[in-house]
Amino acid sequence: MRLVAFLLPFVASTSVLAQSPASAQVASTTVLRASAPRAGDPAPLASPERAVRAPRIDGSADDDIWKTARAITEFRQFEPTEDGDPSFRTEARVAYDSRNLYVLVRNYDPHPDSILSVLQRRDGMALSDDIILGVDSYNDKRTGYMFRLTPAGTMSDGYVFNDGNEDWGWNAVWEGAAQIDSLGWTAEYRIPLSQLRYVPSGDNTFGLLLMRRIARRGERISWPLFRRSRTGMVSQWQPMAGFAELSAPRRMELQPYTVGRYGASPRGDGTPRNAAASQIGADVKLGLTSNITLDAAVNPDFGQVEADPGVLNLSAFEQFFAERRPFFLEGSGIFRYDIDCNDGQCTGLFYSRRIGRSPQMRSTYGDAASPLQSRILGAAKVTGRLGNGLSIGLIDAVTQEEMGTQQRTIEPRTNYGVLRLQQDLRGGNSGIGLMVTNTARQTDQWTRNFLRGNAWTGGLDARHRFAGDRWQVSSQLAGSHVAGTAQAIALTQRSNGHLYQRPDAEHIDFDSTRTSLTGWMMQGSLEKQGGGITRLSTSAWYMAPGFEINDVGFRTRSDEAGASMWMGLRPVTPVGMFRRANLNFNAWGFSNTDGMMLGNGGNVNGWGEFKNFWSANGGIGFNNLITAYSDRDARGGPALFKPKTLNSWFNINGDSRRNFAPNIGGNVGRRLDGLGSNWNVHGGANVRVGSQFNGSINLNYTRNIDDQQWNGNYVDGGVTSFTFARLYQSTSSVTMRMNYTITPTLSFESYLQPFVSNGEYTDWRALANGRSSERDERFRPYTTRGAPAGFRVGQMRTNNVVRWEYRPGSVLFFVWTQGRDASDTNLDRRGVTDAYGNIFARRPDNVFLIKASYWLGR
Repeated sequence: MRLVAFLLPFVASTSVLAQSPASAQVASTTVLRASAPRAGDPAPLASPERAVRAPRIDGSADDDIWKTARAITEFRQFEPTEDGDPSFRTEARVAYDSRNLYVLVRNYDPHPDSILSVLQRRDGMALSDDIILGVDSYNDKRTGYMFRLTPAGTMSDGYVFNDGNEDWGWNAVWEGAAQIDSLGWTAEYRIPLSQLRYVPSGDNTFGLLLMRRIARRGERISWPLFRRSRTGMVSQWQPMAGFAELSAPRRMELQPYTVGRYGASPRGDGTPRNAAASQIGADVKLGLTSNITLDAAVNPDFGQVEADPGVLNLSAFEQFFAERRPFFLEGSGIFRYDIDCNDGQCTGLFYSRRIGRSPQMRSTYGDAASPLQSRILGAAKVTGRLGNGLSIGLIDAVTQEEMGTQQRTIEPRTNYGVLRLQQDLRGGNSGIGLMVTNTARQTDQWTRNFLRGNAWTGGLDARHRFAGDRWQVSSQLAGSHVAGTAQAIALTQRSNGHLYQRPDAEHIDFDSTRTSLTGWMMQGSLEKQGGGITRLSTSAWYMAPGFEINDVGFRTRSDEAGASMWMGLRPVTPVGMFRRANLNFNAWGFSNTDGMMLGNGGNVNGWGEFKNFWSANGGIGFNNLITAYSDRDARGGPALFKPKTLNSWFNINGDSRRNFAPNIGGNVGRRLDGLGSNWNVHGGANVRVGSQFNGSINLNYTRNIDDQQWNGNYVDGGVTSFTFARLYQSTSSVTMRMNYTITPTLSFESYLQPFVSNGEYTDWRALANGRSSERDERFRPYTTRGAPAGFRVGQMRTNNVVRWEYRPGSVLFFVWTQGRDASDTNLDRRGVTDAYGNIFARRPDNVFLIKASYWLGR
């Protein structure tokens, strides 16, 4: 493919060199209580043992190699007390051969019957005793792989990038086994070197980390000591030399699969019919070198992926949904170029859910029978790291043309390309990066005047740690260029992210003849990341009005400049009634590039875990104490005064070690002029029955009164009225999950969420003097079109999956999904019971799916 040809000049060839054998040492295994070194002593160097005969991975310590390998015993507690004495002794041994890394961890425990052992499916992350093995095979102190194993044999794997960001979507094929016995429990690993990435050098050094969790005591210990007070994570792992004569594996994995479906497929008139369908595809993983990997998917299927949560979006901006597809989750860290992150939502140059998105012209040319998603014909990804510290990421994906009513195109064939390069400097303490993206659409007569034909974005970023790595300064500079017909670019200018047509936007001009739009942004930040208990972060940014990244990125708006500051207190020892706690102070303010204040505020919030293992968090904040306006609420109209608000929130969570762990929380917000408010209450519980069944139920109810909710723009007698109304809205949902794990390779999972939102509008008004702080001056009555209509939106989604990993890497899925939608404007029956009854009275759309894959690898 083109991306491989492009990347080959960057790929360094590797060779296999000679090794020298490692020394061994026998250690005692009879002491239960930890015999730790003095506090603050560094972990001594260790070396792995060369295995003449591979151990049997069964969770026992009977193999010959474990009798001769040196025992690592210098474990220290890092949670709740940094550099504290562990409650129980832990011993680890490391061995290897030319193809595999082997690790055995003996976890002493005087009460084996009290070990928290929860059985979950592969990659399940329920609270349990566990061991996490970290391997920095590059020894670059920036990137590493993590392998988690519990006493029940549950296996999980993840990837660490940027010296601390964790990505548990990464997957590998490896073996792990565990046993509980009279001394405690053991964890045994076999990690094929083909699953790691490194540059063979004849005598390699890997960075290693071993973390143990003693769940019932809320204690975590590690070798080497992981200091929460220091900057970074992988940079603290222990270098272990002596991995000699390692092979240079050319990883080659093939996972063909077939999918069969049976379910409802609407006809063109919207009436249902049952239809069957099938498809075949494949995932390919190919090691171009020992440290560069090609992942490819042909005709990928994402049928077993959990549905998005229910939401009703009444704002001017697009709703963000997290990525859930394994192909895009795995190794996603290298493709990060975040401009802003808030509440789990990150905006940046690459948003993988653009690939395979819902057809953009479906509401124009489509109907009930039109595709809900654009089909991905193929996708390829190249990732890796060269010996000189250069990380490489490249994605290329093609989606097919989707057709709607009367064979009109609702989404053109599109090619998405993403290139990411990151070069570490000063041993990873500094670095520079580059990102380039391109979206190319094959538009036709139906789409060329609505969708941009071509889009480019590019960005540079840099970071530098100083003052003993406690401080970091970073910066970003990015630009965008989109092109298309004059009509398509006019729509871009008029979109809610830009709104060039606003009558009071004196710094920008709408131009209906433009065939391209260009913009740029810059951002800088200063952070204190380590040292003591304080953390600080301050940043400033500027975003030009023409900055547009939404073809393959995500950003709700451009035309913005602002600054923010955060300070946090992070004690590393228990404080008073708390085992762990933190306290945060935030302040921010931003305007458009013409200087109009758009928002400002601040809050104080904190979190703490009590000594009984319950936890709580809460905070109080304010918004717009300095006069601010919205230049987006009127959807192209004049700016609108934003009232001052006060808000507070709290959450209480039960002891997660218990079989029943309740939670409850809520928040309250109120306009200081008394004309609007909102409140929310939510609660539920996590439930565990035995070691194999766990589940959760959470209820959520929100009541919102918004005195100036946008309700449409209308042209009456040649004059545009920008209208608003008073909204009374109630939203409720119930989210249920159930997991039953029969064995670590056979499991059943179920997800169910009904969602209802009712809204009633009153007091319909139009903008008069939008910037006035007086309500009666801001609006005038709007009676031209009668009374405003309300709404009732309901939906139910359920996903039920049986997963059987019948051999390592090979999986069989049985899936049943069901969806129900019930949306109307009939508000005569607005009760919660009636709303949910209306959902279940609707005809369901059922889909039954069987997917089988077979892993071929070496």
